[in-house]
Amino acid sequence: MTASAALLVPLLIDRSADTGSPPDQRLQDDYTAAADEYHVPRNVLMGVSYLQSRWDSHPGTPSVVGGYGPMHLVDPHVAPAPEAPHDPHDPARPSAAAAGPPARHDAGTPDKPAAQSADLQRAAILTGLPAAQLRTDDAANVRGGAALLAATQRQLGKPLSANPADWWEAVAKFPGTTDKVSAEIYANDVFDVIRRGAQRTTDAGQHVTLTASPGVRPHAPAAQGGPRPKNVECPPELSCSWLGAPYVRIDDDAYGNHDLADRPKDQRIDYIVIHDTEAPLASMLLTIQDPEEASWHYSIRSSDGHVTQHIKTKDAAWHSGSQFVNARSIGVEHEGFLRHPDAWYTEQMYRSSARLVRYLAKKYQVPMDRQHIFGHDNVPAPTEDSIPDMHDDPGPFWDWRHYFDLLGAPLRATAGPDSGVVMILPDYGKHKPRFTGCAKAGVPCAPHGSSAVRLRSEPSDDAPLIQDPGRRPDGEDSTEDVNDLGSRVSAGQTFAVAGRSGDWTAIWFQGHKAWFRNPKAQPTAVGARGRVVTPKEGVKEISVFGRALPEKDAYPEGVDEQPEAPLPYSLRAGQRYVTQSRVLGSYIDRSSFGDSPAPVVKGQEAYYEIQFDHRLAYVRASDVDVVDPPAAAGPGHPAATAGH
Repeated sequence: MTASAALLVPLLIDRSADTGSPPDQRLQDDYTAAADEYHVPRNVLMGVSYLQSRWDSHPGTPSVVGGYGPMHLVDPHVAPAPEAPHDPHDPARPSAAAAGPPARHDAGTPDKPAAQSADLQRAAILTGLPAAQLRTDDAANVRGGAALLAATQRQLGKPLSANPADWWEAVAKFPGTTDKVSAEIYANDVFDVIRRGAQRTTDAGQHVTLTASPGVRPHAPAAQGGPRPKNVECPPELSCSWLGAPYVRIDDDAYGNHDLADRPKDQRIDYIVIHDTEAPLASMLLTIQDPEEASWHYSIRSSDGHVTQHIKTKDAAWHSGSQFVNARSIGVEHEGFLRHPDAWYTEQMYRSSARLVRYLAKKYQVPMDRQHIFGHDNVPAPTEDSIPDMHDDPGPFWDWRHYFDLLGAPLRATAGPDSGVVMILPDYGKHKPRFTGCAKAGVPCAPHGSSAVRLRSEPSDDAPLIQDPGRRPDGEDSTEDVNDLGSRVSAGQTFAVAGRSGDWTAIWFQGHKAWFRNPKAQPTAVGARGRVVTPKEGVKEISVFGRALPEKDAYPEGVDEQPEAPLPYSLRAGQRYVTQSRVLGSYIDRSSFGDSPAPVVKGQEAYYEIQFDHRLAYVRASDVDVVDPPAAAGPGHPAATAGH
């Protein structure tokens, strides 16, 4: 132990002198005590912790790299073993990559994150605390982080200054990346949090506030991407690499693993689809190189947010389960498991993803809303028989509200509380609906913040859950299983109000009224502006589609007309659904291997994209009127009674 480090070793934690702070403010006090003890500016310590974990504890649960507690101190000796890899587009089927062992972790490559310097064992030496205590006790963990920052500052030959701006280099070294760009991004993000301030309720119910310090301006170099592979399409401030997916003929009747295109010249890019891998990244990087497997455009690593591109955005990947959506979208995979968000959905991954998606949305003019940036679990099923096979990632624990904050397009109320349209928007940290199946079928999951709101057939907690006849054609009931989407909606989605009763709000959902608890004290939805579609006057019922196809006359000779295939739902007179875009029908015959893109069949038949249930859907423009929603919907209002 160095002499400077020895000066930082305190006695074991003693809470006997606690001053009686409220139990939900203990963590706030822990930051203050640790900052004072190790002479680290408190806002620097809290800013680093926010980037490491958003101040969450994940009590005793290690991240994918073995990180613990609010400071995400890494103990590589106890890193969790990865789950068995699966094909992300068929969870029941092992991936072809399963035979390959995960790569060893090192710095600087797509499948190898850098070694961490936020070392829990080193923090244990610096603090004199047992490593086990740093894994499970928040106060000890925070002290460990403060000790590491102070030790790094001394190693840099810098004083333990009270000026936060003097700590930029120590902050850049904290996550342990050897990639200069990633380190600079990390430090700049920490200081952005310091300047803006932050507050939230953590997963342990702790209320934490970092007061804004807008005057803090460290003398830091601007992040520069430097030389990159020529194929990479990435914002300059991100660390990105290339690992190409093969476009090859497999036999006379098959090819893989994506389609050549010339987007946006031949087809607009309308959507960006958010996936999680349901497999470790090392496995997925083998999968993407297999022409007989699915494909996607980008992968984002959990541990540090490193981005790897696989397919040019002009080409169409096979990622969504719908050729119609594939033709109009970019697919972004995030290393993680929807049943284990605390271990995999890291803040650095969220931030890298948001930077990438913001760049892509600007480049291709994709609106930053939840009808254009959505999850794999929101992709419309193209046909009735495909509904049960559609996917459910990134799941109810993906924090859409935080993600859109990072995109710079925050989800928020745009109308009063009695408006005729609502946006689903629970407080992620406080909203913890019951789920089962995270560890074992039928077993309750640990309480966890969620973006999902559950729907019932009546305004009562005892009422049956909403049923999805397409997802469960055998008539089975919806469940609370973490993978069961049948009775859920998600943050940022907007719906027309169908009624209100006390603390309950009803929305039009899949042709029926669906009720959710929406108390004023802790609302799960807010008022929103929006246009809605409703069947034309005199029309009792119209069809709903999972794709927008061209009319019959648009197909050229040699291209087979596609069957219309309406979904097993309907939109009835008096019902309303929110629309945020109008599209023309299109189809691409990508049935054979070729050296050039297949032509796009473009129709003149217009459709409106609507938020029909947990997934999107399409209705013919000729079947509906687009109207403003009623100013309010409550007892006695037509929207509260129509369409039973």
